[in-house]
Parts: sequence; C-alpha cells; structure tokens
Amino acid sequence: MSSWTGSPSAAAPAPAAVRPREDRAQADRMALSAATGKGAHIRTEDVCAWLAERRRATAVHVARIPFAELDEWRFERGTGNIAHRSGRFFTVEGMQVTEDDGPRREWQQPVIRQPEVGILGILAKEFDGVLHFLMQAKSEPGNTNPLQLSPTVQATRSNYTKAHGGTDVQLIDYFVRPDRDRVIADVLQSEQGSWFYRKSNRNMIVETADEIPARDDFRWLTLGQIAELLHEDDVVNMNARSVLACVPYRDTAPGALLSDVQLLSWFTGERSRRDVRAHRIPLASVRGWKHGVEAIEHEEGRYFKVVAVSVRGGNREVAGWNQPLIEPVGAGLAAFLVREIDGVPHVLVHARAEGGFLDTVELAPTVQCTPGDYAHLPAADRPPFLDAVLDAPLSRIRYQAVHSEEGGRFLNARSRYLAVDAATASLDPPPGYAWATPAQLRALTRHGHYLNMEARTLLACLNATAARTRGGL
Repeated sequence: MSSWTGSPSAAAPAPAAVRPREDRAQADRMALSAATGKGAHIRTEDVCAWLAERRRATAVHVARIPFAELDEWRFERGTGNIAHRSGRFFTVEGMQVTEDDGPRREWQQPVIRQPEVGILGILAKEFDGVLHFLMQAKSEPGNTNPLQLSPTVQATRSNYTKAHGGTDVQLIDYFVRPDRDRVIADVLQSEQGSWFYRKSNRNMIVETADEIPARDDFRWLTLGQIAELLHEDDVVNMNARSVLACVPYRDTAPGALLSDVQLLSWFTGERSRRDVRAHRIPLASVRGWKHGVEAIEHEEGRYFKVVAVSVRGGNREVAGWNQPLIEPVGAGLAAFLVREIDGVPHVLVHARAEGGFLDTVELAPTVQCTPGDYAHLPAADRPPFLDAVLDAPLSRIRYQAVHSEEGGRFLNARSRYLAVDAATASLDPPPGYAWATPAQLRALTRHGHYLNMEARTLLACLNATAARTRGGL
C-alpha cells in the first residue's frame, strides 16, 4: 500500500505555531502586584471609606417574611420543593446521604440545587507597569455587612441571560467570550457541599488592555492592596476569595514533605476508598426536619434553617425581590494547622467528604465545622484538632479574620478563618490528613474540585499573609 505525498508542485503546509505550555513571566507579574501596596487609583486606607460611601448610596433592606409571601416562589405539589415560578435560578430540595466513614453514616437534609454554572470573573489591567484587578462593591442580601468587595462579574447564568427581566450584567462579555490569549485563570470550582448539591462556578481572571469607563461601584486594586483588605473582617466576599485563590504565583520553596505525585496519589486513594452516596429526594419527605410558617429547621435546633426574605434596594440588576436563603445556626470555623518542615511552610489538609460534592471528597482545612454543633459531645467525638485550634493562644495564630460566606444564598453565614502554628505537630498525621505546601495547593487550584471553598479562602488568606511579610508562606 502506498501513501500519498502530494504533487511536486503542491505547497507544503505551514508548520503549526507552538507556544510555551506555561507563561513563566505571568507569575513574576503576580508577584510584583502582590508586592505593590500602593495602587494607581485609590489608596488602600481609602477603600473602606469608599465601600462605606457606596453602602450609603446603595442601601439594601432585608426583611424576613413567611414562606407564604414568597410571591415569585412556590412549594411544588407532590415534592414540596421550593422553586422559582420561572423554573430558573435554583431550587431547595431534599438530599439523602450515606457514607462509610464519619460520625454520621446516613442522614437527610434540605439542600440548594443550582445546576447552572455561574461566572465569577475578575478583570486585570496593567497600570504603571503593575497589574491591577477590577473589584466591585456589590451588595448581597444575606451578608451581615451587605456590601463587600466582589469580583468584577459575579453572576449566575439566569442573571446574565436576564431571566429576572432586569438590567444587563456589566462587563460580562469579557468572561462569556474571553480572548484566550488574555486568560490568566479559568477553572470550574465547587461551592459548599454541605449546602449545595453538586454546584460549580467558573472562576476566571482575564486581562484587558481596553479603556474601561470609570464606574462608581468599581475600583482597580493591586494584589498587595487586596492582601491588606483580606486581613479585615467582612470586606472581601467569598466569591472574590475563591477567584483570588487561583492566582498563579511562583513556587519559591525548595521542596515539600510529599512530592506532587505522592500528594496526588494519597488524595486519589482517599477519593477511591471513601464511599459517599448522595441523591436528591423531595423536600417534603426529609426526615428530622420540621416545616414551620417562617422556617424549615432541624428538630434538635442544629446545623441550619431554610428561611425566606424580602430584599429592596442595593446595586443589583433588579430593584427588589424575595427569595429563600439558608441560615446557619452558629458561626463557622475553618483553620489550617501550619508548621515548617526543613524551613518550608506546610499546612495540614483534610480529605473531607460532603454530601453535595461532585466527586466524593475535596481537600479542606484541618478543621472545618460549626463548633456549636459539637459542644454537647465528649472530646473523643469532636472533630480532630478542633480543641487544639479553639485553645490556641494568640501567639500561635499567624492569620485570623471573620469572613462572610455567599450572601446570595446564605443568611448571616460567617466563619472565623485561622492559620494556627503547630510547630510540634506530628509529621505522620492521622488517616485522611496530609501535609502540603501552599504552593502545592495553588497548583491544584488550576484544576476543578480539588480544594473546597473553605480551603480556597484560607489559601487566598495565606497568599495575603505572604504578600504582607514578603516571604513566609
């Protein structure tokens, strides 16, 4: 059999244009932005005053209402699920979870199902040779401090396709149809698996050279400025923290306790050995939860409630609406134990199973819980390392701040985020735990569903701590 080689006169095809698989200069640009504490447009110390001014100008009013006053929402016949009359946005349904490990082997609960993928996008641009990032002052009805720094774009598909009949989402085109030569980060990341059923958002950073018209609700900030603000309570919102965790910093550490292959092998083993089965069930049939006029809550008063609110004002695409929200019972806690191994900072990660995860387990902080849910239990039945974190003296705390969770779906959901020095912690942790460097975790954020939301928040905070100290983590 002969092969065709073409006629002698045929022109040879042009060779394919190849490019480096990784832009090494990009990490240097990120490092410069992280080291720049003085922005080109606003001083860091003036950001909170700007946020306060926007808070006054776009005041949001949130009131609890009975479920019967959810005029755009209804309890569906048969299932009892809470759904929007348009069939869009999200639903509150039931979930049954069975797992082979952990204190609870089987349970049922309400859960938010939102199958559409939203966009969390931050626009980047160079000013005076330094990358700046366009942050938005955006109101979320569920946040105690409603207006916080958010990504440039923070929108569900229902929002940016205007299922609500409201105004356009500003700057959305940079992220719906990005110029691939301008993409800095683009990855699907999970939301909280304890409250969402298999929810993902597209986390993006896209650079532009365009002139972006000045807007009252937007400011350009360096990574160094954002790092300072991450040390303040309730200033940088959850979605912004998730995207910031995906910034491609360079790894300057000489090595790690576990090689990348060893860390991935351990994690793959954790995913393989854990048997977590979750499926949706009608909300009306969920056992252990009572349905009231204004709340669906656990019979023992723990975990969370499903409530309804009416919202007016703010700087959203519509002027007013009502919706269901999940309200935690008590404040959360998320903490990494941190120690140096041969001079290299490491954090203790936990392969954590949550019913709503897409793939069994994700890497989580050393401790992630609502401490009040375990206060009645003896020490042996409490989460590992919880008491070590709660009892840590101030001298061992490397980072701490209280951050709000997703205010578009959760009401008054706040968690205390900590990095706690554990210089004497064992290098051979219990099953389900492993030591990893922050740089190893940053590399994993380039891929979806490896780090959970709380771990990504803490990673963004550790990056902020490193930017402040010009080294360390």
